[in-house]
Amino acid sequence: MQRRAALLAGAGAWLARLPARAAAAGFDAARLQRLSDFLDADTAPGGHLGAVVLLARDGRVLHWRAHGQRDLARREAMPRDAIFRIYSMSKPIASVAALLLMEEGRLTLDDPVARHLPEFAALPLRTPGRAPTLRHLLTHTAGFAVDPADAAFAELERAAPQAAADLAGFAKAVAAVPLAADPGTRFRYDGVHTEVLCRVVEVVAGQPFGRFLQQRLFDPLGMADTGFEVPAAQRRRIADLSATRVVGAGNRLELASEDRSAAAPGIRLRDYDSGAGGLYSTAADYARFAQMLLDEGRIAHGGDGRRLLARHSVALLRSDQLAHLAPVAGLGPGEGFGLGVSMLLDPARRGRLGSVGAYGWPGAATTTFTVDPQERLVALLLMQHLPRAAAAHDLARPTAPFINLVYQALEP
Repeated sequence: MQRRAALLAGAGAWLARLPARAAAAGFDAARLQRLSDFLDADTAPGGHLGAVVLLARDGRVLHWRAHGQRDLARREAMPRDAIFRIYSMSKPIASVAALLLMEEGRLTLDDPVARHLPEFAALPLRTPGRAPTLRHLLTHTAGFAVDPADAAFAELERAAPQAAADLAGFAKAVAAVPLAADPGTRFRYDGVHTEVLCRVVEVVAGQPFGRFLQQRLFDPLGMADTGFEVPAAQRRRIADLSATRVVGAGNRLELASEDRSAAAPGIRLRDYDSGAGGLYSTAADYARFAQMLLDEGRIAHGGDGRRLLARHSVALLRSDQLAHLAPVAGLGPGEGFGLGVSMLLDPARRGRLGSVGAYGWPGAATTTFTVDPQERLVALLLMQHLPRAAAAHDLARPTAPFINLVYQALEP
């Protein structure tokens, strides 16, 4: 409790400095109201349950609001400090963990995975001598059989790495399945890559992945409400996780049966420390992580000013690694992919407002974040809805309107 109070004190110092006027942080107040109006409508009955949005510019938190309800019964208003399952927004955090070790000379991106995980020395390869590296894990190009069209996909399914009790068991299960493609030749976005990377981090660091994150990232950044499970005293703040069920000619929201945490909020999403998608967090916590990236690795706002990452490491994180594969199946037009984040390469082709070089990543339950170095902007939208492809007329993802509404409100 004392540690959490100390972390919150540092976070509060930054978050409390809300400017009196939108213009103080370079937003048009009337245009910014359009964003609030959109989210109010989107979280009305018949829409998403609720949302929290946080915008910061030039290191100043301008806009931090909650919309709708926290619970499926729609009895409790969504609080600004609600806790969310951020799923794949965990992946950029895992990428930063690997970069921290790279900066200490303990690994390089082009290390073969087998250098750190000996079980991968026996990995059945497509082509002799072409083994996956850490760069391939970070860019989802290792060649694992994660595509249902892959011949070895059923074998990976039978190996069931997600049922492992720890990351060691996960990695051993993956290492026993033949590759489906030569590393570096295709992009197949999947959490298998990140979980193997997390196992590398804990082996190189000599400590469990979750403990490494706590000591090296969450504590320095003051991320008091981020972790793989939520303390019992804080679970009342967790937003309900919804999904759409078809009922007759219409739909209704229900607790998402796809995730065991929907019925038991706050428990681990996986038995192991899942850097691919197992973290809980809040808008305030994740904004501090994103702001650190915007500040090129320094904890310049709400912290002690220390440097967490080198600016060149942040530049590497947000540099397109897949230009040689363009166009990349699985990414939107005008997008590239770095080390766990996508970046905007061509706003015209992407068809959204934004700046060349803006980067971020979404999560499965309708969460997303953007860091824009040109506009000196951090933008987060957190919701808790798992779309179902089989559900007719499922709720539309609000990501594209959210991004457009943020950018249309910006002033110089």
